[in-house]
Formats: sequence, structure tokens, C-alpha cells
Amino acid sequence: MPGNTAHELTFPGLKGRSVFVTGGTGFVGSHFVERLLASGCTDIRCLVRTDPRFLGTLPVKHIRGDLFSGKALDEGLLNVDYVVHIAAVTRELSWSAFREANVDGTTELLSAVSRTAPDVKKVLITSSLAVVGRGTNQIADESSPLLPVSLYGRSKKEMEEAVALYTAKLPLVIVRPPAVYGPRESDIFTFFKTLNTGICPIIGNGRNAAISLVFVEDLVDGMIAALLSPAAIEQTYFLGSPEQYSWHEIRDASATALRRRVLTIPVPPVLIEPIGRASEFYGKITGTYPPLNREKAAEIRHACKMCDSSKARIEFGYSPSTDLWKGIDTTISWYRSEGWLQAGGFRH
Repeated sequence: MPGNTAHELTFPGLKGRSVFVTGGTGFVGSHFVERLLASGCTDIRCLVRTDPRFLGTLPVKHIRGDLFSGKALDEGLLNVDYVVHIAAVTRELSWSAFREANVDGTTELLSAVSRTAPDVKKVLITSSLAVVGRGTNQIADESSPLLPVSLYGRSKKEMEEAVALYTAKLPLVIVRPPAVYGPRESDIFTFFKTLNTGICPIIGNGRNAAISLVFVEDLVDGMIAALLSPAAIEQTYFLGSPEQYSWHEIRDASATALRRRVLTIPVPPVLIEPIGRASEFYGKITGTYPPLNREKAAEIRHACKMCDSSKARIEFGYSPSTDLWKGIDTTISWYRSEGWLQAGGFRH
């Protein structure tokens, strides 16, 4: 049943501090920047290529450039207290594109930090549960082997390996979120949009725990806690949900928030990869690259999708406070208010 969420949490340790953020224009990054502002951070520098997007008119400094713009990086990093790297490519057609953005871009950033801000207090690097892939544990923890099944997961694994080369030079921490949902998210949004038509495709039986989902505000609170924690140096943490969810739970919470009755359509797991290929082929015809593509289908079918966040809870008090019902209701309310979803009502 629906529960409560409270995100009054701010971080006094950030008051008056300077933070350089990559990926601040995106979904997770913009929520992260808002939490910095709420915590009294007065010098926030965000790497912006062209469009500030979700940063809007927030009082932050735009550093024009990308991860390969040495001058821009030096400008953003000069005398900075903290560095937070969120920027990443999640959908691409080629390995070279993933490697350039997620591996080479990260090493360019860390090289610039070593050069321009060697006394930085902490550098936080955002990875992903996708690095685990076919890991042997159904619920991954930080000891799970990394056997990614997608190019994205492989790029994040190689990124983590590249980051490890800088641990002797910089105070680093890596966080690995699972699937993240919340206002402004555009991939899981396609699931809500499908439910809004009255149809709910579910892979397999849908009754068993199958996925970790973290509400974006819980995630950014965990990221900032890791950034500020003295214990979180040279460490890697999963930042997931307090429990694992079944697709029936997600369906019920979503249908309630949408105020729609939905027809559940079971999808045999063996069909996921052919559907991904067909979706990608259609995307080529329409000039788009859909959220459900061959790469994502491989992750859905074969990759670990649940993680254990106990290490983060024990070492720096990570404690996500948003239950699934409230988080999905908040998310769908935002989609409606922004015109992403049409308002619905119960249908028979």
C-alpha cells in the first residue's frame, strides 16, 4: 500500500563548498545539483556542452565544453573541493562510441583533476549495476564477479578499471546504481507510457522479486553521503532500493498512480531479444534509437538486475526513504504536470 517519502535531507558539510559536476544537465545530474543547492553549496560548476536542459535557470556556473575540452575542465576544476562525474552514454550503436564517452572521457577527467585539482577532497564516479552482467549471484554485492552482457556494461567495467589506476593519486569513490526512476527519467518512462494505454507487458510470471529500483532523490542522497564520508575512499558501493521488487508490485503501484485498470500480458523471456532486434530495426526506419534495443534486451534476459546496498548502509548510513508506491506516484504526477503523460481515469 502507499507509504510516505520525505526528502528534507540536506548536507551541512557542503555549505560554502565548491563542486564540479559532469552530467548535471541530465536526469540524475540535475537532481544532484538541486540537492547541492538545498545544502548551501554556493559554488557549483557544471560542464555543459550546448543545452543546459534540466539545469534551467538554476544558480550554477556553466562551463562550456565536454570531457575532451582540456581548457574547460581546467576552468571547472580550479581550486574545487569536490568532483562528481555523472556524465555517460547509455545508448549507442558501436563499442567505439561507448568506449570514447564512458572510458576515455573518464580518464580525461581524472587526468585533468590530477593536473588542476590534486588536493581535491573527493572524486565520485558513477558506474552502474550493468557491470555485473552474468555475475553468479542473483542479488549482486560488491564482491560479485563482473561479466557484463552489454556494450554499456562493458564500458562501465572498463571505466572502473581505468579509475583504479588513479587511486594512488586521488581520493576516489565509485557508486553503482541499479535502475533509477523519478521525475525527468525518459527510459523507464516508456513502461509507464505503455501502462497508460491499459496494457502491461510483464516478462515471466511477474510474481517473484526481479529488480532493484531506486528513486532518484534517494540515489542523490546516497551519492552525496558517499562523497562526504571519510570511509568512502577507494571503495565501491551499490546504491539501490531497500528491497527487491516484483513486476506485479511495480504494475500495481503504477496502475494506481495512473488511475487505470491494466491488462497484464505475460511475455516469455525467450522473446525479449527478438523484440529488441525488431524495435531497433524500427528505430532505424524512424531515425531513432529506442530504449528497448538489442543491448537492453540482452541485459533484461541475461544480466543481474538486483543489488544489495548493505555495504553503503553500514559504512555511511545509506537509507533510501521512498517506498515504491509513493515514488511512482510522484514520478507519474510529474510526467502529467509536464505533459509527458495524459491524465487518465479508471477504465473497465
